[in-house]
Amino acid sequence: MQMLSGLGRSRYIPLLILFMLALAQSCKKDPKTMTHEELSKAITGKTYNKILEYTKLSGIDSAKFSGKEDEAPVFALLEEMAYGHKPSLRYTEKKMKADTIILRAAAEELVKGQSVEKAMSRLEPPYPVYQNLKIHYARLLKENKKDSATIVAQTLNAYRWMHRQSQGAPRMVMVNIRGAYLTGMDSTGKDVMTMRTVVGKSDTQTPTIDTYATSIVTHPYWNVPKSIAIKELLPKAKANPEYLANNRIEVIDKKGEAVNPEDLNWDELSSENFPYRFRQETGEDNSLGLLKVEIKNPLAIYLHDTNARYLFNSNSRWRSHGCVRVQRPTDLANFMAGTELLSSDFLTEPDTVSTPPKWHKLKRRIPVFLFYLGADCNEKGDLLYFADVYRRGEV
Repeated sequence: MQMLSGLGRSRYIPLLILFMLALAQSCKKDPKTMTHEELSKAITGKTYNKILEYTKLSGIDSAKFSGKEDEAPVFALLEEMAYGHKPSLRYTEKKMKADTIILRAAAEELVKGQSVEKAMSRLEPPYPVYQNLKIHYARLLKENKKDSATIVAQTLNAYRWMHRQSQGAPRMVMVNIRGAYLTGMDSTGKDVMTMRTVVGKSDTQTPTIDTYATSIVTHPYWNVPKSIAIKELLPKAKANPEYLANNRIEVIDKKGEAVNPEDLNWDELSSENFPYRFRQETGEDNSLGLLKVEIKNPLAIYLHDTNARYLFNSNSRWRSHGCVRVQRPTDLANFMAGTELLSSDFLTEPDTVSTPPKWHKLKRRIPVFLFYLGADCNEKGDLLYFADVYRRGEV
């Protein structure tokens, strides 16, 4: 009888274990009610180490995010995974805040037991080019090509930064100065258009910029930058009285009014004494061509058409004074506007007379990035490297 009673009790042991497990589970706090600190503590240990291993394959320096066993910078790492850190940029219009709702949702999923791979992949940019770069990065690590991997890691971070800065934007534009090309992407990062560009020479480099387009200007004036006016145009105007007229360039005083060049004493004018500015009339001969995309920045940089379109046939396209000349300006304008702003034959229309400029304000802010990237992927997913044309010593 005692043996039977012992066997009877043993039948309830599995049920008791299940009850205890259920009780323990019910005592666990709902991740949705947990604070950031509680979520971070819940993710430390093995889970956090798995996250670190995953981020290494995305080009992130995981050493910067190593933490103690019971304390780790979980949310800082999640933000880096989703939005990266600021690349080398000369000018940034505004740094966008991270979407903390998305970061918290990822943390909650991890606490619930979601796999690191699924949770992290939801944070990363969905861009096809980004995914292709990750594949190449993992391959380079496997082949122990550390220098090449470093170049790709910088580009991966640039795309994560674009993911941060383009939140809510329907479209975005990226110019790679080292490659002298432009890519237009939709909100999911899919390439919609690519075209060649002509960018700054070594002595008049195109600066790296993170900003947005504000308007499209058709038949723009060219307000000659002071540096070009003093170094290039002033000596030519003094040497040849017909130079300004032949190039349809006006002399503008401080009041914004055109003055007659014949009324000026050119012998007294110099780089130290030149209280004027030059402005080129609109038309096909204008250095800006027939179209300009204004982007917000204090450096007088913009994207524009050119009267020297033959330059796009060259593989050596570092020839401008700093602005970005684009191969298909009408396509770019329509892409940025999200509608057919201009007809496809706009650039071939006769332009024998000076047509007043017209501003087409964009209804939405379109992010524009001017990067100096050493590597990128083309539409086929091939990895491309670009020379350090400005000799900055960057890998």
